Amino acid sequence: MPLTRVYLIRHADVLNPKRVLYGHLDNFPLSPRGRRQAELLGQRLRDAGLARIVHSPLQRARETAELIAAQLPRPVPLIEEPELREAEFGRYLQGVPPWQVPFRRPLWLVHKARRGLLPGDETIAAMGGRVLEVARRYAREHPAEVTALVSHADPLQAAWILLEGRPHSEVEMYRRNVARAGVLEVDFDPEGQQVVGVAYTPPPEVPVGTPGTPEPDVPKPAL
Repeated sequence: MPLTRVYLIRHADVLNPKRVLYGHLDNFPLSPRGRRQAELLGQRLRDAGLARIVHSPLQRARETAELIAAQLPRPVPLIEEPELREAEFGRYLQGVPPWQVPFRRPLWLVHKARRGLLPGDETIAAMGGRVLEVARRYAREHPAEVTALVSHADPLQAAWILLEGRPHSEVEMYRRNVARAGVLEVDFDPEGQQVVGVAYTPPPEVPVGTPGTPEPDVPKPAL
């Protein structure tokens, strides 16, 4: 029997002219660059045999899913899944420019020192685990089929740590990044029970000059 594949996809580039951390805020659509990234990714996945696309409720993830689906040879269902949402701590940071985080959102230092200690924060295990539980559920329920999940940077990077058995640390969270419109390919055994392979594919190349807004980086404390 063939393997069961799940693609873990980070949403594409976001229109963010004020360069704030958007967290769980809505009304942050894809930029022209992001729309092109998603279209090119859909073309790349055209022959992958996608049976469905499951996405975070946030606008940027939903738009990425829609644009990927539009490139496929036949319609596939688009399914909203709350467990693919952005990191919960993003609610505390949202709406603030990155350079203002240390003094306007001082609990960020506690979050960086030890994730999950504060109310409303998640450990790496919890954040990555909710993404992987969705992946495992679809792998179990749809063996030998191909599913795409569209989520966000921190949850996907936490999932990658869990998949590879790396230490649950801030260093590991950012040592290997899932870029915008990047893809983690996760293969399960034919019954959808065990992970048998993980590979990362960088995002498609977008022509130089396509308008986009660089995603802001939250300042990182010394670790």
